[in-house]
Amino acid sequence: MANSSPSARRGALIAGSVAVLGLLTACGGQGVRAEPVKTESGTAAPATERSPGASPPASAATATPSDQASASAHESQRGDGTKDDDGTQGDATKPGARPAASSRCHTSELRASVGRNDPGAGQENFPVVLTNKSARTCTVHGYPGAAFVDASGRQLGPDPKRSSGSAVTVTLRPGASAWAGLTFSNPEISGASKARPAALVVTPPDERDALRVAWSAGAVPVGGNSSSVFLSVFRPGTQP
Repeated sequence: MANSSPSARRGALIAGSVAVLGLLTACGGQGVRAEPVKTESGTAAPATERSPGASPPASAATATPSDQASASAHESQRGDGTKDDDGTQGDATKPGARPAASSRCHTSELRASVGRNDPGAGQENFPVVLTNKSARTCTVHGYPGAAFVDASGRQLGPDPKRSSGSAVTVTLRPGASAWAGLTFSNPEISGASKARPAALVVTPPDERDALRVAWSAGAVPVGGNSSSVFLSVFRPGTQP
């Protein structure tokens, strides 16, 4: 090598560099991988369109105090629930206690209905009732999801807002019920844009499948001033 010409030494140096570069490229191709984003279940999570009335996560924010001004009067008159017509009601645990996942009521185990209106001061106040139609005892906790829809299933107006309140776990024995308040300003009085829904779609807490309840209570606000609809947490019974 000591007696080789300068051109020969340059050729050997270039060849060696090419070989090292090739080795680094091969190692980099095997050692650096872009991992797919996974959900907690370990599978990729493509974006999906949210269905009307889908129950929002328990961590979703409640309405601000200014948003709740129109609903506060009715909320202040509500208790922990009254007995059902058949004498049964759900049992409430202390606020904040969440049920075990295995005890949660699933949509297929429930029947939804809307109770009688209790109007006052320009407000319409309806209890949204879930009744356990299964043969086992199960629980509901927190807020339902809800949306007004037309005959084709298209949502009318924005999602309801959550009224403030401490969520309790309501235990529903077979045949027992729990109710959540649905409150809005009468659009005939407030002047809000209005529509006549065909149904109210209700999703039980932490569930994906919804229940459809025919709506026959007239126009509801869907836009403009005083158009917010409010939902409260579930309480035992069928009405305030």
